[in-house]
Amino acid sequence: MSTQANYAKPSFKTIDSLPLRVGIVGLGAAAQAFLPAFAKNAGFEWTAFAETDPQLREKHEHSSLGAGKPKGYASLAEMLTVEQHLDVVYVATPTDLHLEHVSQALSAGCHVLVEKPMASRLSDALLMVKTAQSHQKLLMVGHSHSYDLPILEMRRIIESGVLGRVQMAHTWCYTDWMYRPRRPEELDHRLGGGVTYRQGAHQFDILRYLCGGLVKSVRAKTFDWDPRRSGVGAHTVFLDFEDGPAATAVYNGYGGFSSMDLGFDVSEWGFVQPWGERTWRRRPAKDQVLGAQEELKAKKARAASAIPASAAHQPFFGLTLVSCEGGDIRQTPDGLSIDGPEGRRVIELAKETSPRDLVLQELLDSLSGTAQAIHTGAWGAANLEVCEAAITSSQQKKELSLRHQVAMGLSAPLV
Repeated sequence: MSTQANYAKPSFKTIDSLPLRVGIVGLGAAAQAFLPAFAKNAGFEWTAFAETDPQLREKHEHSSLGAGKPKGYASLAEMLTVEQHLDVVYVATPTDLHLEHVSQALSAGCHVLVEKPMASRLSDALLMVKTAQSHQKLLMVGHSHSYDLPILEMRRIIESGVLGRVQMAHTWCYTDWMYRPRRPEELDHRLGGGVTYRQGAHQFDILRYLCGGLVKSVRAKTFDWDPRRSGVGAHTVFLDFEDGPAATAVYNGYGGFSSMDLGFDVSEWGFVQPWGERTWRRRPAKDQVLGAQEELKAKKARAASAIPASAAHQPFFGLTLVSCEGGDIRQTPDGLSIDGPEGRRVIELAKETSPRDLVLQELLDSLSGTAQAIHTGAWGAANLEVCEAAITSSQQKKELSLRHQVAMGLSAPLV
């Protein structure tokens, strides 16, 4: 039987002055997507960054985002040695480096925001949580798609009780993830790669957020069916929750059918992409397989524009459907559709606030004592436990009970 992990409540000191001085380590696609959010939030000042690529360092040292010019360093250790007054470090390096970089930042006296998945192994994630507690610092994990406004609104409806208790939640996503430009470690599940860690981390976060957080057990099957692109490229995962709900997460990253066909032709980042206009990477022919250096070059070129700061519609990470006792909730391009006893009701949501804006607002609210963070290190570790259990369940062909789950707070973050 699953038990809620016995984590101590955060015991860090709240901040007394703004803006918070931010250092970033790793300026790939994830970090570059965060830069507009840092720039528009007056509570943060991008002060410094660490990046091993000298061309990226030179480019971003001339950035006009935020107050002043961020100073670039070749390593996190160098940045922390010189920049001794940083308040927050955002860790956006490859997953297998997260434990080392989060530990360094916490030891230097900084609060930490780390990208998902928070580590390559659950044991590393639990150590990160313990380290944050011992240094009395906040550790948060994000971005993840539970920050998307439609998901937040689904949770609010569930909490309101207007449709009764949630009974089922399903999230299905079909993409070309496996054939986008990748580093080798991004496809290796032992290093936190493959769709179950990289994309399942979003799905399990969404399902835990909607169903209360406490997953009792996991039964899964993962798939690796293209030997030229070896890695976990698809999964079907069944989640049984402690207090009743059941959920499924389906992901297929092999570039056939697109879940945009189930979601009004709206992409993961909120753009309309009809079938004929999609830049879709299907299984490549033998002569189309890129070499390692070509692929890395293509990945760097894609990073600057892969995740937009704004879009015409809400982010649409596949199809998410929630069934409560009194009706069903699903996403539309601009909000939600609710089918209940009184028929169909449509809710339109604002588009001015991006998911990454909400990550930073949760971070700021928590550090200022305005609200308690939901997406803490303990929450991220619980998501990672589901990822790890899904891989192991598939290998062992059996259902697995979980031990490190945590319940979410009573309220979703304010928008």
